Amino acid sequence: MNKYIVIFLSIVCFFPAFGQKTGDVEVVTDSDRSISLATRIYSRPKMIDTSITSPVVDYPLLVLQEEISFEVDGIEPANIRHRPQLPQLYNGYAKIGGGSRLMGLGEVYYNSVRSRKYNWGIHAKHHSEWGQISDYAPSQYDNTSAKVFGKIEERRFSYGGAFDYQNQGLHYYGFNNPDADRDSIRQRYQSIGFNAFFDSHKKDSAMLNYRVGLEYDNFMDRKPEEDSLKLWRGRENFVGVKTTWQYNMSSNVLLSNLRADFDISYNDYRYGIGDSSLTALDTGIVSKNTVIQLRPVTSFYGLNEKLQFKVGGEFALDFHDKTRASLYPIAEARYSLFNDMFIPYAGIEGGLKQQRFELLANENEFIGSNNQLKNESRYEFYFGIKGTLSSRISFNANVAFANLRNHALFVNDTIYSSGNQFRVEYDTVSMTTISASISYQHNEKLKVDVIGKFNSYEAKNNPYAWNKPQLELITRGSYNIADKLIAKVDFSLETGRRARVFDPTIEGVEMEDGIHFKKLGVLADANLGVEFRYTKRLSIFANFNNVAAQSYQRWFGYPVNAFQFMAGLTFRF
Repeated sequence: MNKYIVIFLSIVCFFPAFGQKTGDVEVVTDSDRSISLATRIYSRPKMIDTSITSPVVDYPLLVLQEEISFEVDGIEPANIRHRPQLPQLYNGYAKIGGGSRLMGLGEVYYNSVRSRKYNWGIHAKHHSEWGQISDYAPSQYDNTSAKVFGKIEERRFSYGGAFDYQNQGLHYYGFNNPDADRDSIRQRYQSIGFNAFFDSHKKDSAMLNYRVGLEYDNFMDRKPEEDSLKLWRGRENFVGVKTTWQYNMSSNVLLSNLRADFDISYNDYRYGIGDSSLTALDTGIVSKNTVIQLRPVTSFYGLNEKLQFKVGGEFALDFHDKTRASLYPIAEARYSLFNDMFIPYAGIEGGLKQQRFELLANENEFIGSNNQLKNESRYEFYFGIKGTLSSRISFNANVAFANLRNHALFVNDTIYSSGNQFRVEYDTVSMTTISASISYQHNEKLKVDVIGKFNSYEAKNNPYAWNKPQLELITRGSYNIADKLIAKVDFSLETGRRARVFDPTIEGVEMEDGIHFKKLGVLADANLGVEFRYTKRLSIFANFNNVAAQSYQRWFGYPVNAFQFMAGLTFRF
């Protein structure tokens, strides 16, 4: 800035001089303009290095000595109480009891204890009653069963099997005659069989695991007194090969979780001699039936595993009177809401059921021996919702529509018997079922289940589905008090059952579509059981059956005992 000011003043001062056109300019001043002489310095510059040292201060060491003492406090010895992680197991369990109407009960169970490799055991049970229902034919029965089983567990596979024997005796007491000959109405079923399996369980999820099983069962009813008629009874031999193939991967691909069941079942049922007759109405039956079934099913997930799908089907070959091939769909979808609190679901499923004489006798033990066997075909569509309302309450409600072809219905037989035996009528039945259930469980202290069903039937060749209930209600519960006193209760209710009859003079008989029938009334059965555990090894029990003393008919003409009581002991050894 000073430089610009000097230039500006110089221009201002000398500008008039340049502005004159002629003449010289003389400047007169009193200032001293002399220049003083210069003086040279001959000495060279040099650096002066000055070091300033700090004084070292030396402090003498101070010797301080403190007296130290140690005092050790005593430690009380610890009390150690040893508690095993697992409760003690006993090899044996036995139960023995007796009750009203000359009932007897005996049961024994003996098996191996904890073992990583071996599991084996035996189980035998006997239950009988030698009393008689008032005004009816002799109704004594007995049931004895025995089973031996074993299993060997290896690191990558396991194998085992079982032998079982069943002996059931009963009487066809479904008519009013207390003095009837007991031997003339007796029946006895005997079954002996075995099963074996080989199961692989490889740890790698990408490996194929499988299970191969073999089953055999021989079932027959009572042999006639005369040797010439020894073949005129029901005899059945069943052989089955059942396999399961499982392939799982962690990836969520359609075929990453694939399971396939491949089964071959052969059943040979004989009554009498084929192509021959014992009487004009009683002809021999020879039924050989082979069923081959393949059921592949795969499942996959979506929406962070909240949505689950199951897709598959069943292909069945039925080699009976004719060779039939059938294809049944299998599909289901379910969605998880609020962390499995509510799970709506819907699906469709079908399949072929191989009919056997043993299965019919297990459902209705008063069946006759000369019945044809037809396999049942089933299609069912269902939808509903299930879930948990809390950590203790769970529920399930659904609606199902089913179509059953060759469904077995039991009708009192008046051709080969006097009406105290049952024969099978096969019909196509459409069934709609609305069901709901709720369960409550508080640890092992309190458990309550309530199950309700409403069934609607429409048979093709009959006005009703004989002996099938319209309304079903099941309630059961148990209460455990300090693991000492255990009380159990269950209640069953069935209404809407109807039975076909052939005598229109029976009281209460109705008719529809030219067929006579009779309503079977309400089936109400309440049972109560109490067990007192005197020690861990000994307990006392008492059972009260049909406490309401309802003499309802489970099958037409067959009332049950009005009231039953049984008490006994159980112990471990």
